[in-house]
Amino acid sequence: MRVVIVVAVLCAAVACGGDTGPGDAKPSEEEVAAREIGVLAPVDAAVTAFTYDQEAAPPGAELELEVIAGDDGTTVRLSADLLQPDRGYAAHAHTDPCGRKGTDAGPHYQHEVDPAATPERPSVDPAYANPRNEIWLELKTDAHGNGVAETTVPFTFGDRVPSSIVLHEHPTTETEQGRAGSAGGRIACFTAPFR
Repeated sequence: MRVVIVVAVLCAAVACGGDTGPGDAKPSEEEVAAREIGVLAPVDAAVTAFTYDQEAAPPGAELELEVIAGDDGTTVRLSADLLQPDRGYAAHAHTDPCGRKGTDAGPHYQHEVDPAATPERPSVDPAYANPRNEIWLELKTDAHGNGVAETTVPFTFGDRVPSSIVLHEHPTTETEQGRAGSAGGRIACFTAPFR
């Protein structure tokens, strides 16, 4: 299995101590880009990227997660190569690392945690389980199984950060009361740091 971790700090000349010219923008914070690549493997052979459904998420498929934190929000981009062709996948950030079972990744990461949710009964309240408070991606693959999904959420991470991205069997995420955040079974999981 091949896993590559790259963390890059992008900064304007003023933030890095260089000279700036007239009219140069002065960012209030540095932007941090974190990127990790993992290759899906069967549960018995996986370390960071697990497939729980080898037809929908074939071993050898590559997932790349990129996280860019700015002053006012966070952009998350998920790229995939060699997944099942011409298929949609709902993907969400989860609280825990991947494991031998899909449930090991825990519930969805929520910026503002639903006080009514428990580990046994994750949030399905659209006031909390929504794409502004959680990280939802809709990945659509082409004829070669390649695709890219991106979302920007209006928050940055503090003490808590997501630990993984989970691919679900349905192509979209439900939004109605009592079903909000649901997207079917967990078919793959990628442990990836969000900073």
